[in-house]
Amino acid sequence: MILRPKIALYEPDIPQNTAAIIRTCSCLDVMIEIIEPCGFMINDKRFKRVVMDYLEEEKIKFYKNYDDFFQTKKKEKGRIVLMTTKANTSYTKFKFKLTDTILFGRESAGVPEKIHKLANNRLKIPLSLKKRSLNLASSVAITLAESLRQNRLI
Repeated sequence: MILRPKIALYEPDIPQNTAAIIRTCSCLDVMIEIIEPCGFMINDKRFKRVVMDYLEEEKIKFYKNYDDFFQTKKKEKGRIVLMTTKANTSYTKFKFKLTDTILFGRESAGVPEKIHKLANNRLKIPLSLKKRSLNLASSVAITLAESLRQNRLI
């Protein structure tokens, strides 16, 4: 099996974004990890409408909480790279590894400070001044594409 980076979502709360991210990960052959609780049910019709037939259950892993997620990641010995608007380093200035898990926060609130402290690295997507943030699904696609490009997987 070829090593590939993973995408992790911390307590996602918008079903359409999560479904779009699952589709992106499916199309790029990347595992997605979801840290619960989610702000919606997987059988939500808004989720199903966007995810369509891209829901590959063998490529989705659920964690019951962030402790479960971080304990598993510690055993895997890969880096957790947090994408956040509060970072100083641009994702384009970072060298991604095949074993990275790229973590994204909730659409409504990001991640709490305790998660910031547990991440190995914190990166941002530079935005135009006066703009707050990109859509979560767009941020995942941009960052994942750069990670795959750097690792010569696309």
